[in-house]
Amino acid sequence: MAGESRTEQLNAEIQECVFELTGAIIGQAERLAQRLGIPAIFIKALTTLDAPMAMKDLGKRMHCDPSFVTSVADMLEKRGLARREAHPGDRRIKNLILTGDGSELKRRLESELAARMPWSRGLNDDERAQLLTLIRKMLSAEALTDDAGIGGDAAARPVTAVTAASSKTTTQAGSTSPPAFAGEVDITVGATPAAS
Repeated sequence: MAGESRTEQLNAEIQECVFELTGAIIGQAERLAQRLGIPAIFIKALTTLDAPMAMKDLGKRMHCDPSFVTSVADMLEKRGLARREAHPGDRRIKNLILTGDGSELKRRLESELAARMPWSRGLNDDERAQLLTLIRKMLSAEALTDDAGIGGDAAARPVTAVTAASSKTTTQAGSTSPPAFAGEVDITVGATPAAS
C-alpha cells in the first residue's frame, strides 16, 4: 500500500493473519463441541481445570466474571463432569473438581484439539518451538503493558456470550454453536465482557 511504512504493512498483515488463525481455531473447537454435543465453553473450562480450582481462580483464567463461571459450573455439574467442593482451608471458598467423566472428556478434548490445530498439521517440531518462543515473547510484552496500565481499553478484552437456551447461536465469527440442552444456558465463544 502506497505511503505505508514496512512496519505498518507488516503489522496489518500480521493482524489479518492472526484474526484468520483465531477464527480457524475457534471454528475447530466449535465443530468439535458440536460433534460431542457440548457447549463450546466446556472446552475452555475443562482444559483450564487441571486441578481442584476455586471458582474465582477459574474465572480469572477463563477471563470471565463470577456469574459466568457459576453458569458454566452449573452446566458441568448437571452433566456429571465436575462437582463443587468446599476448600479444605476455607469452607466459604468453593473448588470446582473434575469427575472421572470430566477428566476423561478433558483428555479426549485435548487429544482431538491438538490433532486439529494448524501448527500440528503445518509445522515441524523446530518450527513449533520457534512459534512457541515468539508467542511467549508477545505474551510477556502484553503482560508488561497491562502492568504499566498502557492500552487498558475494555473493548479489547476477551469476551464470551451468554444467551437464553434456544436454537443455534451465531458467534461474531459467523459460525454456530450447538443448541443448549433444556434448562441450560447456551454459552458461545464471542460476546459479554469479562469483569476487570
